[in-house]
Amino acid sequence: MTAAARRAAADGARGLLLAAVLLYALNLRAPITALAPVVDDVQADLGLSAAGVGLLTGVPVLCFALATPLVAVLLARQGTTRVVTASLVTVLAGTVLRSVDGFGTALVGTVLIGVAITAGNVAVPVVIGRDFPSAVPRATGLYTAALNAGSVLTTTLTEPLASLVGWRWALASWGGLAVVGLVVWRRAYGRRADPRVRAAGAAGDDEAPEARSGGDAVAGTAGAHAGRTVPDALRRPVTWLLAVSFAGQAFGYYAVSAWLPTVLHDGTGMDPTASGGAAALFQLFGMVGGVAVPIALSRRVPMRVVSLAIALGWVTLPIGLVLAPGAWGVWCTLAGVAQGGNFAVIFTVVAQTAGSQRAARRMSAAVQSFGYACGAAGPSVLGAVHAASGGWQAPLLVVLGSILTMAVAAQLALRSVRRTA
Repeated sequence: MTAAARRAAADGARGLLLAAVLLYALNLRAPITALAPVVDDVQADLGLSAAGVGLLTGVPVLCFALATPLVAVLLARQGTTRVVTASLVTVLAGTVLRSVDGFGTALVGTVLIGVAITAGNVAVPVVIGRDFPSAVPRATGLYTAALNAGSVLTTTLTEPLASLVGWRWALASWGGLAVVGLVVWRRAYGRRADPRVRAAGAAGDDEAPEARSGGDAVAGTAGAHAGRTVPDALRRPVTWLLAVSFAGQAFGYYAVSAWLPTVLHDGTGMDPTASGGAAALFQLFGMVGGVAVPIALSRRVPMRVVSLAIALGWVTLPIGLVLAPGAWGVWCTLAGVAQGGNFAVIFTVVAQTAGSQRAARRMSAAVQSFGYACGAAGPSVLGAVHAASGGWQAPLLVVLGSILTMAVAAQLALRSVRRTA
């Protein structure tokens, strides 16, 4: 084989690895956001109270917080290939179960979806740091864009689909994304995959993930830790500062995702279908943020400047919807770019500074356990504040507080990384 042919084969192999990660990412938010556009139909059909509906919408995020430590241990013992494969199968099973019977079955399906997605939340930053060590910001940005793409698909298409076939078939149909993701993942990372594909990722079939390089292959590009012992991830200040930042991000994201259609309906008089489509802008422009961050970093824009710009974009949503709700399109667009970009920043820092696969798992697990625990409370807290205040101004100020917390913690985390570099 000529050198040109070998390069072409390697490029194709890396492309397949990236496609597998991105198709997997489509499944890591879509099953959750699919419920919001048809939540009234689900509530009426299943005879649920507001608390029952809250369980179906909030349980997946709670699973993110509670199951993350267990998933991190499972990844260490079984490796990403097996865990991600099981995750996609479980997403499919949970998606189907959620739609076939009453509330009890729907709740079981929802829990399965939450646990399965938790596996992806922890696994993907590890995979990116390991298999794309020279392109962590770009791969993380594309991963973030794919997360938001899945949300856009289900936010915009579930309600029209439900009007044709009913909410049960509409929700169940999104299991097709898991089937596609599973086929491509097994092709890229499966035991029988083309050896060139596995070689391109340096570890396509990781049956013994800690066996290579003395058990701690470098997972990231941070030169700060090269050639010396990496401190315990849980004892590093940057881990907990990132956890606080991600908590602010997750609280704001899930609170806004749950209530934005209602806020737009109440604030501008849109009908429910139109407000759902309008709220999809918030998810759609998250894709832009995920792609824009690595572009900015590749042009040597300092990470702290990128993070500050993201915070400024995020705060326009709560402030704008209070002061000028008629310009909702501008606020949803700016905040959408910001929320996608901030996710990319946080997990780029995790992948680049962890220093090893073990550290990446522990760091990612700590950040996500704390962050998603706060995120799970977001919809309920906003609903309670809305009920107590009778309007949306106070809830939006709560969102503003979470975003400011996110911004301050991110700046302190990046300052900490810079001091230790």
